[in-house]
Amino acid sequence: QVQLVESGGGLVQPGGSLRLSCVASVSFFRLYAMGWYRQAPGKQRELVADITNSGSTNYADSVKGRFTISRDNAKKTVYLQMNSLKVEDTAVYFCYGRKGTSAYWGQGTQVTVSS
Repeated sequence: QVQLVESGGGLVQPGGSLRLSCVASVSFFRLYAMGWYRQAPGKQRELVADITNSGSTNYADSVKGRFTISRDNAKKTVYLQMNSLKVEDTAVYFCYGRKGTSAYWGQGTQVTVSS
């Protein structure tokens, strides 16, 4: 059974930083495309950033220059470094993994940006 477990969320002041981690219990993690999505109250889930199995990255315009996605295949982990956080970044952040037609989601971790 595939599991994606996120950690690293919390409460931070505007301008602060957090690093989210997602550990995947899968075989051949290196073959998976991974990503981070977020969902704010009353809004649809949206892509934040993703990274292919070859390391190519893609970011939502709203986070470009502030967030960085990376992966460590040996640790079966994908990270999201979030800097210069804004109040509007407040959301539940979900880890996502995909290989072929199979896709998996984590349970989510809350990020709250507030003074």
